[in-house]
Amino acid sequence: MVTSRIKIKISVEKLGECKGELVLFLAPRTVNAIVKALPLEGKVATGKGNIYFSIPVKVGVEKGKTNIKKGNLAYWPQANAFCIFYEDSTTYSPVNIIGKITENLEILKHVKNGNMVKVEKTA
Repeated sequence: MVTSRIKIKISVEKLGECKGELVLFLAPRTVNAIVKALPLEGKVATGKGNIYFSIPVKVGVEKGKTNIKKGNLAYWPQANAFCIFYEDSTTYSPVNIIGKITENLEILKHVKNGNMVKVEKTA
């Protein structure tokens, strides 16, 4: 059984780490699939106000949104990608909101295309 809030750590190559949480009720199927796939890592791409990277999870749109708040964590079904928003944004296609950053969001503004990022569960 997955708890309703899963604490995670996001480590960014050369920049440090931030903390966040995945929140089950926001998109239960998506969050469960991502938790099962943890730890995740990949090379990031930068978008407008966000960073994202492909993950080995395939889930459809679940409570999809296109207006995203700063600090939100999301899954982008169209690209099978884990997204982290460091600014309020509007996305091209719906994303599933899956959680939020709780500490150190500022480092994400300095991420460059190709930086390695790792997402893992914490206690």
